[in-house]
Amino acid sequence: MPREETQTKTQAPPRTTEPRSVSEPPTTRAWTLRLVAVGLVLAALNLRPAITSLGALLEEVRDGLGMSGTVAGVLTSVPPLCFAIFGVMTPKLTRRFGPAAVVCAGMAAIATGLAVRPFAGSTPAFLAASALALMGIAVSNILMPVIVKRWFPDRVATMTGLYSMALSLGTSFAAAATVPLTSALGGKWQTGLGLWALVAALAVLPWLFVVRERRTTASAAPAAPAAEKAEARTGQEDQAAAAAEQREAAPALPIARSRTAWALAVYFGLQATGAYITMGWMPQIFRDAGVPASTAGVLLAVTMAMGVPLAFVIPRVAGRLRNQGPIAAVLGTCGLIGYAGLFLAPAAGAWVWALVLGVSNCSFPLALTMVGMRAGTGAGVAKLSAFAQSTGYLLSIPGPLLIGVLYQHSGGWGLPIALMAGLMVPQIAVGILAGRNRTVEAELAARGAAAAKTA
Repeated sequence: MPREETQTKTQAPPRTTEPRSVSEPPTTRAWTLRLVAVGLVLAALNLRPAITSLGALLEEVRDGLGMSGTVAGVLTSVPPLCFAIFGVMTPKLTRRFGPAAVVCAGMAAIATGLAVRPFAGSTPAFLAASALALMGIAVSNILMPVIVKRWFPDRVATMTGLYSMALSLGTSFAAAATVPLTSALGGKWQTGLGLWALVAALAVLPWLFVVRERRTTASAAPAAPAAEKAEARTGQEDQAAAAAEQREAAPALPIARSRTAWALAVYFGLQATGAYITMGWMPQIFRDAGVPASTAGVLLAVTMAMGVPLAFVIPRVAGRLRNQGPIAAVLGTCGLIGYAGLFLAPAAGAWVWALVLGVSNCSFPLALTMVGMRAGTGAGVAKLSAFAQSTGYLLSIPGPLLIGVLYQHSGGWGLPIALMAGLMVPQIAVGILAGRNRTVEAELAARGAAAAKTA
């Protein structure tokens, strides 16, 4: 048995997928899994182009809408704010409609928002359409680990790596291709932004079929209470599925009482802070050091492109380890090295620092992998993912703004880079705590038992 499968089963019940109807043929289930895998990749490709395509054309958008510099600055902080606000709603929507239906609606919201905002005609309408797209991104962000845990319980690390790689690919491709595509299609920024709506619309299609398949299967199953269904199932696999179904319907976990959940949330927030600072300010650091503007843009693309291969490798390595803390320490150390290089010799070692910081930014797929491994049930993953990402993105909002304030008032990059490096220290610490081999369900149960004994 592969070590990855063994690790997953030691931390979680054998099954966290939705129970299969006894009348459902194996071929249908295999087809559904393939469809979910395709939908997962297409969804991940659409989780960042709404942000990075706008960054590439921000100057043109400002001129076209008469947007002030202050509003444009606030616009860069809107994504994490929307991720935090709308992410809180995700668990309730998931319980009501199911994860596949919510992801399908999320992709539709992204497609609609991206199609509408280039032609909004005013700054408020542009912001509203952007918020619609970001709402779809927020709920889909939360549910990626849930989808993996539910449909691929014995391949959590592999599938997490697959969609993390797709997410990184979509991020870097949108940043690099938006301007050339805009020029090729006539030079209008509206066209350059609007074309990404087509990619999002494509991602809706597999999820429509998945939702239809699940509803067809559910309607074909005999109506019976959960206890009668469990008694009717035969074989160890179906008994495990019945138990998983009952756990999914259990009361919500008091996730905010879990130390592991808080460690994950803070780790998520600190890595997101570093990522947004890098995307927003690293080119300016290089330009101020004498690097040509075109080269500075390429350096940022290199940093972002590092996530494409590593986003697939890191989750697979993490899934084979009982403790992911050492990986968090290595990635954080890379960040310290990169920021030290930017402080001491930003121009002389520019390519090295870009590569090293690209490795450090791969804390994101590691965080997603740990979310899937720190909960034992699909409901637990949904709750933990929503808490960690919503809280984390909320914590990340001040970072890029604070860097800008320090840069403006100090007149250089010494203090901002020192702050970036300083944030790596707590990131390493909470990454080690979050990587410990435990689940939030077991942790909360142990705390409850301890409290009962003392009472």
